[in-house]
Amino acid sequence: MALSPEQEHPRKAFGWAARDTSGVLSPFKFSRRETGATDVRFKVLYCGVCHSDIHMAKNDWGTSTYPIVPGHELVGVVTEVGCKVNKFKVGDKVGVGCMVDSDRTCDNCVHHLENYCPQLIQTYSSKYYDGTMTYGGYSNNMVTDEHFIVRIPDNLPLDGVAPLLCAGITTYSPLRYYGLDKPGMHLGVNGLGGLGHVAVKFAKALGLRVTVISTSPNKKKAAMEHLRADAFLLSTDQDQMEAAMGTMDGIIDTVPTVRPLEPLINLLKTNGKVVTIGITVQPLDLPVFPLDLGRKMVAGSAFGGMKETQEMIDFAAEHNIIADTEVIPIDYLNTAMERVVKKDVRFRFVIDIENTLKSDC
Repeated sequence: MALSPEQEHPRKAFGWAARDTSGVLSPFKFSRRETGATDVRFKVLYCGVCHSDIHMAKNDWGTSTYPIVPGHELVGVVTEVGCKVNKFKVGDKVGVGCMVDSDRTCDNCVHHLENYCPQLIQTYSSKYYDGTMTYGGYSNNMVTDEHFIVRIPDNLPLDGVAPLLCAGITTYSPLRYYGLDKPGMHLGVNGLGGLGHVAVKFAKALGLRVTVISTSPNKKKAAMEHLRADAFLLSTDQDQMEAAMGTMDGIIDTVPTVRPLEPLINLLKTNGKVVTIGITVQPLDLPVFPLDLGRKMVAGSAFGGMKETQEMIDFAAEHNIIADTEVIPIDYLNTAMERVVKKDVRFRFVIDIENTLKSDC
């Protein structure tokens, strides 16, 4: 007979979990493994609420296994290290992003692309090699191999840095890989939410000229005055879109819903790139004609490997980049998720785990 989540491992843990496709989360007792020789255990202090947490809680993508404890933007302080750990010590500020293991032998892993490993183990709702489930950061403690731990510099506030472990690396990685990181380049950022606002911050720090593209005129003030974008483009205004045609070197498309790609492609210069990082269940139409005529590209990207994630965090520390957050108690979580769906957040909810997650026992 299979053991219950509370009995699978020797270390007690407590968090909030979804039990079914309603996506409603509630208190949940489970367990985590002992600290292995190369493991780092830490007390979770904050965890960001990513839109993908909602998709997974509701099984929108058909890959969820219940009960599910979401959360892949978790930060905290090290409480215990294994005997072979040499990169971290008790008291260090650390974080975990979207993955907690990989096979570490495949070509992707060898080239620091663990995020594309065929045997990738995600931070939650994945199976460990022992067959037990992974549980995420909506919980009081975490343990994982030191290879998948990120060091957090002291000058970054933990509540503001937590979302960078997903939103940050998901936007930083395509800027670097696709060469959209040269000072003076013109970058479009489609969508100004959790991903989009961080993309603007990284792009500005890299010296790019940034235009925010949005369907909402209400986003203009935040884009121009708060994030200091260079321009704002209302995508529902045909005159504005036509005037901007052929002006952009690249576009980071963060929108997580079905949207037309051709208007974005038309904004590109010759050899320009649209990189989609907003995941949708439904397929998008891909018009080939404008791609061929301009030697343009539509590409994708999914977060980043561990080496690049640490590079991103260090870059953020150097340039004082953090996410704009609304810190919430965990008992507000279900309401917060409803607000995310309604786009009623500026720009990322972060759960105060340390002060608000309390077990009854």
